[in-house]
Amino acid sequence: MTKKFKIDLPKIQGHLEEARFRDLYLEEDPYLHDCSITGAFLENEEIDKLILSKVKFNNVTLIHSSFYKIDMTDVVFENCDLSNTNFKEGILYRVHFKDCKLMGVDLEKANLRNVTFENCKLDMSEFVETDLKPVLFDQSSLKHANFYETKLNTVKFESCNIEEIDFSETSLNGIDISTCKFNTIHVNLTSLKGCTVSRDQAIVFSTLLGLQVKED
Repeated sequence: MTKKFKIDLPKIQGHLEEARFRDLYLEEDPYLHDCSITGAFLENEEIDKLILSKVKFNNVTLIHSSFYKIDMTDVVFENCDLSNTNFKEGILYRVHFKDCKLMGVDLEKANLRNVTFENCKLDMSEFVETDLKPVLFDQSSLKHANFYETKLNTVKFESCNIEEIDFSETSLNGIDISTCKFNTIHVNLTSLKGCTVSRDQAIVFSTLLGLQVKED
């Protein structure tokens, strides 16, 4: 039985004051709340245990940076570039990424709750040992993404490109990838139990079993 999918969006209301990343360095503890940041550029920065609450990012670039153990609640990223950025062991709660570049982003051992990736590029991203519940990947590219030993609890992949994605040692029970595009993915056969696939995808998986499909 397919679980009913419901995801909570970030709760941000009212006017947000414009802020700057440099404001972080004025505080003893790195914390941004009830603000928006537009057009900022950060590269090769390192800020551990950053806390973000009710923050909107628009056209922001945060590349090749490290935000180890970041804590985000009610945060929106729109048209942002977060490529090759480290969010290891972070906590993301009600976070929405829209039209963002997250190529090579590292979310290893992070906890994602009510997170949406909408029309995002997540190629070569790392979700190793990450805990996702619930999470929506909507019309996004996840080519060569790594989901090794990942907990997928109420996760939806909607019209995504998952070519060469790695689901090794990850259960796909209750996961529907029938609308996704791929020619090859990496997965243990036992992990496929309970996964919903399209008819054409079933033929692809049959080759993993060494079966030969006879045309009518």
